[in-house]
Amino acid sequence: MGIEMRIFMMISIVLCLCSAAVHAAQGNAVYYKPPYSHSACYGNQDNGPMVTGVSDALWRNGQACGKRYRVRCIRGANQAPHPCKPGKSVVVKVVDYCRQPCNGILNLSQDAFNEIADLEAGKVIVEYNPV
Repeated sequence: MGIEMRIFMMISIVLCLCSAAVHAAQGNAVYYKPPYSHSACYGNQDNGPMVTGVSDALWRNGQACGKRYRVRCIRGANQAPHPCKPGKSVVVKVVDYCRQPCNGILNLSQDAFNEIADLEAGKVIVEYNPV
């Protein structure tokens, strides 16, 4: 492989890594229990169990509806021991609005929260990326 091609590949890898880091955001996540079928975005339509509501920070007058985020627990937000499930992430679809006072930027379904964190923690700090 020529030197030019190696340089091009290295630059491409660095740009990919940087673009992923730019989109990463962090915030609090909480959860709500089923049923998940009544939502601000879709009314009574069933969107499955991997859904979330979002606070004003992401809602943007309903423009968040349908957007998907990959969510990963990074640490606890309280004194719960071992709140995160290491190496786990979940993709959720925005289906609802979390009205004030919303305790998190993301109000995950109980099923989604349970994929990434211990339900006993109740509230965790997450990293979320649009997908």
